[in-house]
Amino acid sequence: MTSSDRVIPFVKANACGNDFLIIDGLYVPADIGDFSQRICDRHHGVGADGVEWLFPAPDADVQARIFNADGSEAEISGNGTRCVAAHLCSEQPKERFAIRTGAGIKTCMLTSRGGSRYEFETAMGEPQVGDESPVKMAFAEVRGIPVSMGNPHYVVFVREFSPTWQAEAAEIGRHDGFKHGTNVELVIIKDEGNVEVRFFERGVGETQSSGTGSCASAVAAIAAKRARSPVQVHAPGGVQTVRWEGEVFLRGPAQLVCRGEFFV
Repeated sequence: MTSSDRVIPFVKANACGNDFLIIDGLYVPADIGDFSQRICDRHHGVGADGVEWLFPAPDADVQARIFNADGSEAEISGNGTRCVAAHLCSEQPKERFAIRTGAGIKTCMLTSRGGSRYEFETAMGEPQVGDESPVKMAFAEVRGIPVSMGNPHYVVFVREFSPTWQAEAAEIGRHDGFKHGTNVELVIIKDEGNVEVRFFERGVGETQSSGTGSCASAVAAIAAKRARSPVQVHAPGGVQTVRWEGEVFLRGPAQLVCRGEFFV
């Protein structure tokens, strides 16, 4: 390194395998999208599903802006918000954190802690649930339930996960019917209290888990009378619990992984 090189400190965290870099907004570059894409690259950067950039907020503990691995900005990440809460909790002797997101203020309540692992229940707000609607794809006509958790989701109930589900979900997410694209959840109903889900997120692709996606999956299953609150959402990265009582509450873990410096 030379004296002209910039160094940007970061914290890496994950929530059920959905991983994020947390960076103070003091270090935000002019090309925030391009930089976020670069640092998220798993071969040439640190590697992550997204970056949570933190800024002061007059009405909350912090403002978090989430940029996806492709450099696009999203409204909110449920898992990313929980990772931010874990980071704040590691530095402040508090149990309640209000985090301003692009989908409003979300409150994370600490429910347990052990070392660098935290568990929070987050008040995610009231969902907007649409009627089941078809989407005509090249491979088939798909029927799903649109759900907004402050960001868009399309929940499709399936009997099994196809070997080509990632490609099919990618095509659904890009469909012209979704003006700004959508996150896609494929959901298998196990019983009234358990669903198994695969996530294909807008701006990222397949993820091990998703906070807002878990909420959308559970809400759609309850709205379709295929499940009852609370619902345990099982994903490759782990299990999260969703309660829908007017407002949606999401409970799950967040693990602080490491701190480091990225050379710009």
